Amino acid sequence: MDEKERQIPGSVQYMIRRYQKDPQWSLEDTGMMVYHFQREKPQENYFEIRFCISGNAYCNQKEKDCQNCRIHTSRLCPDRTETVDVMSFRFSAVHLSQFVKPQQQAGSLSDNVLHFKHPSSFSKILSLCSRTRMVLEGMLNHHYTDSLENIFINAQTQMLLLYSLECMLGEKEVEAFQCKFLANGADREKINLAREILLEHIGEPLTIRELSRKVAINECYLKKGFKELFGTTIFDFYQGQRMEHARYLLYEKGLSVTDVSVMLGYSSISHFSTAFKKHTGLKPCELLFKA
Repeated sequence: MDEKERQIPGSVQYMIRRYQKDPQWSLEDTGMMVYHFQREKPQENYFEIRFCISGNAYCNQKEKDCQNCRIHTSRLCPDRTETVDVMSFRFSAVHLSQFVKPQQQAGSLSDNVLHFKHPSSFSKILSLCSRTRMVLEGMLNHHYTDSLENIFINAQTQMLLLYSLECMLGEKEVEAFQCKFLANGADREKINLAREILLEHIGEPLTIRELSRKVAINECYLKKGFKELFGTTIFDFYQGQRMEHARYLLYEKGLSVTDVSVMLGYSSISHFSTAFKKHTGLKPCELLFKA
């Protein structure tokens, strides 16, 4: 059995376990969301999504650069192993607060859940659409390590949160996008590439103009397309990833506030501290005290 786990205060708490599948097991892929609400103990509130994925094939020789796995044909690999993968991602109220806006009146179910205004706990079975499966497969089958793995996992968990909330609202699975400029696969690939470039340059801020040139797409189309595909603006996505990575570097790696601010491309510690507190509700030094 393989296992990965991360516990950082105010961040996504996740656990990924991989079991070798017994031929006698009969399992179906399934997902579940859990909304845990305690009015008297708000510090214990959380929103969790869980998945059990069976029948997946992973190559024993993958770390040695298996040719079949490199070209995404792992099911043709003679060294493949059938697995059952169990994953859970728990979002605290502090973490979810970055996605919400102040409520002046009763909001939608998703808004109430993110605000922890829904008055009672509940759970819901999730249908696994192709988008969710793609994200889960990426999380289980990536090559990133250390800091790059943290950046990658943070980005993917936000996508799982988005798709799960869509499922909760009963929205139809969307395979085609309404925007005219996203009507073909080539444009969608450019938007996805832009997201990957942002993650690769987490410490080297790019302007939208620079990003649009790198993926060869109009700035306006890039901004609209990014919002359509990922449900957030380029700036909010990038800033969120920077702050989550900062949290990881401070708490898990034990780096100083000065070092982290420099690594993430900030011109001053005060600018970094202000951005960090806006995102997490804590000053960077306060997170260090929790380590």
